[in-house]
Amino acid sequence: MTTSPVGPGGTSESLILHTTDNGVAWITLNRPQARHALTPDQRERIISRLAEVSADPAVRAVVITATGRGFCAGADLRPRPGAGGSGSGSGSGSGSERTTGDVARMIRQGAQRLIAAVMDCEKPVIAAVNGTAAGLGAHLALACDLVLAAESAAFIEVFVRRGLVPDGGGAYLLPRLTGPQRAKELMFFGDALPAAEAERLGLVNRVVPDGELAKTAAAWADRLAAGPTRALALTKQLVNDSLDVDRGTAFAAEAAAQEINMTTADAQEGVAAFVARRTPEYRGR
Repeated sequence: MTTSPVGPGGTSESLILHTTDNGVAWITLNRPQARHALTPDQRERIISRLAEVSADPAVRAVVITATGRGFCAGADLRPRPGAGGSGSGSGSGSGSERTTGDVARMIRQGAQRLIAAVMDCEKPVIAAVNGTAAGLGAHLALACDLVLAAESAAFIEVFVRRGLVPDGGGAYLLPRLTGPQRAKELMFFGDALPAAEAERLGLVNRVVPDGELAKTAAAWADRLAAGPTRALALTKQLVNDSLDVDRGTAFAAEAAAQEINMTTADAQEGVAAFVARRTPEYRGR
């Protein structure tokens, strides 16, 4: 059983807990003593798990959360024996000589792959932010399709405090959520952003009392898991792509998505239920 404050019990592999319950996959960071700072091994396990649930028809929604009172402090920058100071995915490290291209390669293969795995997952992903989300941890939450935050949660663009450039897609994600001026403010100063203010800026869908985060995340995930999974996947792709393409391309993608979706059993069920004036029963097919 997991010790996560959000979600049902599960099995532990390394320091990432995961389980699937009623069509919902729960991915829980479980390194509270380090404020859930992500090691390369943990990062790779999350990426692998997201790929698995994306391809698993039994999984129809995903929740990412953490144990204890923190969500994720970002990438683990502490040197590890034999690690040579690289691989954190943070753009920082220590102990080994670098050559040109090493840092860029590390970012592409590390932090950026993690964020892409969330955004490319074919199932809707909810972040249940139970505490501070800093640096890559903030971007992990913001890459999710829906963000729930406990009242005690906060978001910090911590990179400037360390003399670093934001990684993990931060300069891509933030302007799309808040606009460029506000994104620069958050990244230039690195101040902690309380959950309520994050909601006001559009970074968070809803803020709930700490004790209600589990209940709310489960309720939202259950609703998604009962929905038309393929239609949700296509909708997610359309929305994610919409800010990077022109109107003609977006309209063409929308028409293609409609064509694809109408071949699914859930689309047929939705139309039939509407005609029969009954509640549809979607099966994610």
